[in-house]
Amino acid sequence: MRRQTAWAVGGVLLVAVLLWVIVEAGAFLVLDDPQRSDVILVLAGETDHRPARALQLLDQGYARRVVIDVPAEAKIYQFSQLQLAQDYVQHLPEAPAVSVCPISGLSTRDESHDAEKCLGGESGNRILIVTSDFHTRRALAIFRHEVRGKSFSVAAAYNDSEFGPRWWSHRQWAKTFANEWVRLLWWSAIDRWR
Repeated sequence: MRRQTAWAVGGVLLVAVLLWVIVEAGAFLVLDDPQRSDVILVLAGETDHRPARALQLLDQGYARRVVIDVPAEAKIYQFSQLQLAQDYVQHLPEAPAVSVCPISGLSTRDESHDAEKCLGGESGNRILIVTSDFHTRRALAIFRHEVRGKSFSVAAAYNDSEFGPRWWSHRQWAKTFANEWVRLLWWSAIDRWR
């Protein structure tokens, strides 16, 4: 009887620990710890919340410059995304402190190498990465691993329509959660060692 009770208690504890891990797995993806830097780097992808967060951090004095990564070959209807980004920057009050970095890589790892070329033209070695909240942990790990001679911190751009730490409560959040965890595991187990 004691053995059965011990197994039952152990099973309940194991289930409780697994549930806790699953519940906290969404929050684990998110890092939001911006540090004073020389340059703010906005990663390519989402084009509303990420640039807005970077400009907010610029206005708060986190850095002197902003570099926005933009896919060089991407088009939106007949307009290149690069043209749209340059037009966006020209109309900003902060335009003199903002530049566009054309990238060709499709992965965060490839983007780190493309961005490194643009960052080479900027003064200073402290870079503040701005990306979507769910992408922060992986992006920071990749840039720290791939780009030597620079120190990185990260700031999260939040978008409630895309992700939230209570990932199980919305269909889109669950899809984003699953997709990002697969990418984080792939980076940790495979790409990091190539």
